[in-house]
Amino acid sequence: MEFLYLFIGAVIGGVGGFFVSKKLSATEQDYNKLEQQVNESKTSLEQYKQEVAAHLDSSAQLLAQMNETCKTAMTQMEKSTLLLNKANSETNAMPYFSKETEEQLRSNPQKVKSSRSRKKEQITEAPLDYSSDPSGLFNDDKQIVTNSPS
Repeated sequence: MEFLYLFIGAVIGGVGGFFVSKKLSATEQDYNKLEQQVNESKTSLEQYKQEVAAHLDSSAQLLAQMNETCKTAMTQMEKSTLLLNKANSETNAMPYFSKETEEQLRSNPQKVKSSRSRKKEQITEAPLDYSSDPSGLFNDDKQIVTNSPS
């Protein structure tokens, strides 16, 4: 009988040990999976940090390049402004008309005034296309055809 108790105890211990080892084995597998995920996360984080560092480096280079371009543009604008101011001061010293033309304009101011008044009169007149005496394309007279055989 002792042998039977020993045998039953071994079977119960074996079954219990099987379930306990299965439970511990699943926990260890979960632990291994979690450890693998942590390692993957760490490598992913390191790669992300490197990408961010590279991005910030390239951004700094682009900003430095943009700063140089802005400095170049500012110096160009300053040079252009100085040249324009110099040209304006030289233009003011140089007359628009020659001396002879200015003398003629000063001696005959009525010609200038009469041409201005004529322009005002012409503006108030109606165009000939709408007048009672039509001309040009709006003339209703029959046109002579030049390419017809006679």
